[in-house]
Amino acid sequence: MRAVAGLLITAGLAAGLPTYGVAADRQIAVVAAENFYGDIARQVGGDRVAVVSIMSNPDQDPHLFETTPAVVRQLANAQVVILNGANYDPWMDKLLTVAPRSGRIVINAAEFNGRKPGDNPHVWYDPATMPAVATALADALEKLDSAHASDYATRLKVTLDSLARITQRVAQIKARHAGIAVTATEPVFGLMVDALGLTMRNQHFQLAMMNDTEPSARDVAALESDLKEHKVKALIYNSQVSEKLTERMRAIAGAAKVPVIAVTETMPANTSFQDWVLGELNAVDKALSGPNS
Repeated sequence: MRAVAGLLITAGLAAGLPTYGVAADRQIAVVAAENFYGDIARQVGGDRVAVVSIMSNPDQDPHLFETTPAVVRQLANAQVVILNGANYDPWMDKLLTVAPRSGRIVINAAEFNGRKPGDNPHVWYDPATMPAVATALADALEKLDSAHASDYATRLKVTLDSLARITQRVAQIKARHAGIAVTATEPVFGLMVDALGLTMRNQHFQLAMMNDTEPSARDVAALESDLKEHKVKALIYNSQVSEKLTERMRAIAGAAKVPVIAVTETMPANTSFQDWVLGELNAVDKALSGPNS
């Protein structure tokens, strides 16, 4: 908390940053903690919103993120804030507390499906999350800018129709592969695996890696055995996080000819949330449909 306060002082908040009210001829300032939420904000808000996504580098380990004075300044003027919640981005809670803004609307994605600290926080991979976020965002924008309510409603419908492609693809894959056993280096894709009806193994190993603790020798051996003895049809790998142990598991999977599916925690550049997730779902379908399946 002292570090956050120091950032605020450095950024000049102690003297008061300029803020602005909502006006019909001014864009609504939206800050998203993660860039996939920012992408949904752009889809729903169009040119009526100015969106800043804090976590936007797909090559950056999200667990090593540190706030900067620029982030503090952006957040101080935000009229709408979208965060993941469930303790995935706890630095946002701290910044919102020390940089309040009258009338600010905060959208917490984890709250839509009842996720709380201690649960799997990667809620954007639950197919039900983004439609709920998009709807809440449209409501927020209509509240702040009622003159363009019909525009937001129209863009929301287009966004929801596009998000439905993910739900449809999930249903297709579930119909083909439900019950198949897979494993992962971290639980990043876990909620999507649940939606697909797949069986996830080695969850103790994954939780340890996510929480930066050492997996037990038994958990390491179990994962190695699953890969070498083909007890799983694929290894889901968080390509954004490089650890010696997870790289070792990836190498073991390769040697055993177990398909490796790369997923990320940050949306790649020059794509949309829908295309990003659909690409990963296509990779899952391909891996599970291969000769070793």
